[in-house]
Amino acid sequence: MAEDRRRTEEGEDEGPGMAYLPFIIMEELLEKLKLLKYEKKFMMQMNMKPFSRHYFALPTNPGEQFYMFTSLAAWLIQMSGKQFNIPQEKDDPNATISSILEVIREMGHSLNFSPAKLKQGCGEYCIYVLDRLADEALKKQQFKWARPIYPHEEDEETTNVDEDNAELTLDKLEDEDGVIDEMDNDDDDFEEEPMMRLDDLQSLNETKLKENSSKPENILESKTDVADWKLEVERVTPQLKVLLRTDNKDWRLHVDQMHKHKLNIENSMTETKSYLTQLQDEITQTLEKIASREKYINTQLDHSLVDYRAIQDELAEIKERYHQASGGLTKRSQTLAVLSEELEKVKSDMEEKGSTMTDNAPLVKIKQALQQLKKETAQMDVRIGVVEHILLQAQLKDKNIQNKQAHTVESHEY
Repeated sequence: MAEDRRRTEEGEDEGPGMAYLPFIIMEELLEKLKLLKYEKKFMMQMNMKPFSRHYFALPTNPGEQFYMFTSLAAWLIQMSGKQFNIPQEKDDPNATISSILEVIREMGHSLNFSPAKLKQGCGEYCIYVLDRLADEALKKQQFKWARPIYPHEEDEETTNVDEDNAELTLDKLEDEDGVIDEMDNDDDDFEEEPMMRLDDLQSLNETKLKENSSKPENILESKTDVADWKLEVERVTPQLKVLLRTDNKDWRLHVDQMHKHKLNIENSMTETKSYLTQLQDEITQTLEKIASREKYINTQLDHSLVDYRAIQDELAEIKERYHQASGGLTKRSQTLAVLSEELEKVKSDMEEKGSTMTDNAPLVKIKQALQQLKKETAQMDVRIGVVEHILLQAQLKDKNIQNKQAHTVESHEY
């Protein structure tokens, strides 16, 4: 596909049209999602409207787009026949992205980009991932693209033009013969339709004049029936009308439209001008009334304004005094708090010292410690005596061994 070709040819120069490739792939992805009926199966569960054509191609709301990207990818994985839990908003984004990419690698698709590019929730890489998952879901649904069936080309029906522009009587056509010839020369691409033209009418008239050049001897009397004549007239009248196809590029139509719009504007201006003048007069009158009322109110409220300003000045002075007094009060309150903390510390120290003076617990502890020391010294004396006894026995054994050795040596000498 186009996106695969783009990723394989990263080293080559890219044209300016590659910047619009994500928009095209997003439109294809939206068609695939419609084939999977995502509006009923997915969007109804999310309680949201269907995506726009370029939802994942343009960054609008990163948080919402990332959540919709992960949830849509999870749904497509489920549609492809694999178990995958739909992520929640509180989940770790790195973990959800890595799990989605692992599933895509298991499907056999190569990924040549870092997972961090999917955190935005939009862009060509997000569209690429969703497109691959949509293809796998369509394969699981056993969907196959059928060949297009082209409709048979039918002859275009001739449409009547508006009465003001297209239906022209034969008298007008004879006067505007040159204009029609020019339009016929310009519109060479139009298909020919079976209709009566001026040239054909003129040729028919000339042939009839030649045939009837000889004067009749008797008075001609019509033997045709009136009903047959009316039927023939009804059959021929549509062929006598010249049907011109409207071309939006024709300057004549634009000129006519300009004239019509000009007339409409002039008519509307004559009607609205009177209303606008009335509104202008009313607005000027109301403005004059408001100005006079303001002057009257200002003259009446001069004394009250002076009193109000004097009261405001007094209030400002009182506020300054209050701030000064409150500042001294805060300083004194801070000093009082410091002194109260020091006093509490002194009280706690005095209570501890008084409790230690009247308490006999330390003496009891000292006595218990002395008794414990006496017991430990007695145990140590016993151990020392045992060790001395063992040493004496060892020394005696050594002396006995030496004496025996000396006697043995003497006996050998004799």
